[in-house]
Amino acid sequence: MSDSNTATTADDDGRENGKGNGKRRAILITIALVFVVAGIAWYLLYLFVFSLREVTDDAYVAGNQVAISTQQPGTVVAVLVDDTQRVETGQALIKLDPTDAQVNLAKARSALANAVRQVRQQTEMASQYDAAIVARKLDLARAEADLKRRQPLLADKAIAPEEVAHAREAVDTAKAALDLATRQAAASHALVDGTDVASNASVQQAKAAFREAWIANERNTIVAPIGGYVAQRSVQVGARVQAGQPLMTIIPLHDLWVDANFKESQLAHIRIGQPAKIESDVYGGSVEYHGKVVGLGAGSGSAFALLPPQNASGNWIKVVQRVPVRIALDEKQLEQHPLRVGLSTAVTVDTHDRSGKVLAATPTTTPVAQTTVYERDLAKAETEADAIVAANLPAAR
Repeated sequence: MSDSNTATTADDDGRENGKGNGKRRAILITIALVFVVAGIAWYLLYLFVFSLREVTDDAYVAGNQVAISTQQPGTVVAVLVDDTQRVETGQALIKLDPTDAQVNLAKARSALANAVRQVRQQTEMASQYDAAIVARKLDLARAEADLKRRQPLLADKAIAPEEVAHAREAVDTAKAALDLATRQAAASHALVDGTDVASNASVQQAKAAFREAWIANERNTIVAPIGGYVAQRSVQVGARVQAGQPLMTIIPLHDLWVDANFKESQLAHIRIGQPAKIESDVYGGSVEYHGKVVGLGAGSGSAFALLPPQNASGNWIKVVQRVPVRIALDEKQLEQHPLRVGLSTAVTVDTHDRSGKVLAATPTTTPVAQTTVYERDLAKAETEADAIVAANLPAAR
């Protein structure tokens, strides 16, 4: 009886062990299948998602920083703007003491008027010398006619030889006077021939000096060459400033871009024209900027450092380099969600389309930035100079 019970118990244990082994096998198979499916899913995700984009958080907002300086030395008498204020193109920023420039402008104005009158005088002198030539020719003709009349009388001994000698001297004197008048007329015409008063070289030289004085006076008011926001104002009232000295900076916040520093191992599939998504730490994930790759840097950041690394040494350690990639931002998005220069961003470049160029194929033919505020100074100076010339010309008869 006891042997029968023992056998029954052994059979039950065997069946229970078999069931336990089957459960463990099923669990292991399930776990293996999960890993296999996860691996396949990860591979497909990498193949169709992660391999078609490059991501970096080593990216910062950049923009033009227009340094404002004076074109001539002077003493600051007024500072019209301050940090964080917005300025428009051509708006006055700083004023310098205009006293010296105004004195020089008055001198140049007088010199231009005097040059016009001197040229007028030279023109009149040329006309007078022309008239003198006519008079000297008449004198010579009279002297020659007188000599002709006297020579027959000398043959008849009707007059003394001295009278004929005096007549010959009169002819020689008339010839010399005509030659002198001709030379004087030539010298006078050399100054005025081929030009009128306005185009005369002396007047043009005086006009150039006037324009220079005018522009120097206008430049006592320093204007903004571009619209933007004031930063780094260092100038103070009463300071003596020199030409080229930085006084403040204007940053046009409507024209910003992102410099994304990608590892050299990430550059293989980045192309010009590829779309990019940018998130700024200012707005977090609530604002996503849409940009476009416009260029890749010509070298790594360390290559352009003030002290480039020297790797020709025995203790060299390889460091992965980063190359800046410029990404243009949408101006409309910048208007809605302004950024600042230097802010941190996270950039994702979609590298799905790899048909673009790695380097720019053609050189640009249009200015990257330009201003016309300084051209207006020259136009005003030209108008004022023409008015001075016209005021010193003779009135129409």
